[in-house]
Amino acid sequence: MEPISSIRSERWRDRSTTPYGREQKRHKDRYWLHLLLFAVTLVTTVYEGGNLTGRLAIYAEYGASQFVLDGLRFGATLLFFLTVHEFGHYFAARHHGVSTSLPYFIPLPFVGVGTLGAVIRIREAVPSLRKLFDIGAAGPLAGFVVALAILLYAFATLPPPTYIFGTGPGHEAIQHYVEQFGSYPTEMLEAGEGTFTLVVGDTLLYWILKQFFSGVPPMWEMYHYPVLFAGWLALFFTALNLLPVGQLDGGHVIYALFGRKWHARLARGFFVVLLLSGAIGFVIDAGPLLYEIHPLAGEGSWFILAAMLYFYLTKLFAGDLKLIVPTLAALILLVVAAVGPAAWLQGFAWSGWLLWCLLLIFLVKVDHPPVLREKPLTRGRIVLGVLSILVFILCFSFKPLYVL
Repeated sequence: MEPISSIRSERWRDRSTTPYGREQKRHKDRYWLHLLLFAVTLVTTVYEGGNLTGRLAIYAEYGASQFVLDGLRFGATLLFFLTVHEFGHYFAARHHGVSTSLPYFIPLPFVGVGTLGAVIRIREAVPSLRKLFDIGAAGPLAGFVVALAILLYAFATLPPPTYIFGTGPGHEAIQHYVEQFGSYPTEMLEAGEGTFTLVVGDTLLYWILKQFFSGVPPMWEMYHYPVLFAGWLALFFTALNLLPVGQLDGGHVIYALFGRKWHARLARGFFVVLLLSGAIGFVIDAGPLLYEIHPLAGEGSWFILAAMLYFYLTKLFAGDLKLIVPTLAALILLVVAAVGPAAWLQGFAWSGWLLWCLLLIFLVKVDHPPVLREKPLTRGRIVLGVLSILVFILCFSFKPLYVL
């Protein structure tokens, strides 16, 4: 969740000269700020982790200490992953003498999982393609190793299905099933009235790993398992960073591997795929809500969708109608098909991608700025680049998180 935008190094002295003859101030790390943000983020993730785990019967019996312990299992695990990811970028940048900051952790109190991730700041242009690749790939590759270790540990230490007995109201159906059959159901059961179900999207890696373990909770109950859920979120954050767009880590890797022209093509192509997923999700999620408000509002949802898509495509293709019009028509036709004969497309629909596309357009950008020295990558770096793409495929899910 961190477009690596900048990093920092003490290599440059006050008013020292950079390799390009420019004078640059020495940036002092504000250690207190980094530590404060880390501490606050730990508190917010611990709090949200305890809430998500939701073992109300256990908390009622053992008090706040068990709540905090569950929260720590979640929050400390997630922050460990984020720290390794960010310091992967940091140490790669320092190794190459690129001025960089320490990680800034981003707390998000009382919402979601308690954090938006972490970022580092690169305070100067990365001078060469090889350095750009090393800095971009180091974070997700280091973080992926940790994510894999977390998941293996979580799967290997899974409690029995009776663990679900400690969760709060709304889980009576699954508790009764486990009591009767001693295992989790293979199909989703109805939640109690007035409660929600947080469904976590499967990924290729998660699906492969769970084939080797028994007693794995279903994807709609997995968030009650703090370490397992933190491991899944580590895959989610890794996939977001490796999106092949702009100056995200994945954008750096694609740019370094294939060059500026192919980066532009692949980034736009993947952006349109995300738009399609978001558009189908919008019709499925927002359409019925608008119909409840008023039938005309429901019918108007298609005009709203067309307007949104036109806005995104105008930004994506810099107002070029020769590209905007056919792409818009193709997207609308595919959305219509998804709610009709091609209903299988709904399996890839997630309205959240519309928000991510907005962030990509305005914050991350779709294109990658040129690098001053585009010396070809070494064979070892090419292997790591292909590995990074494989990691993205293993970690990505079109429907990562949604509520029923």
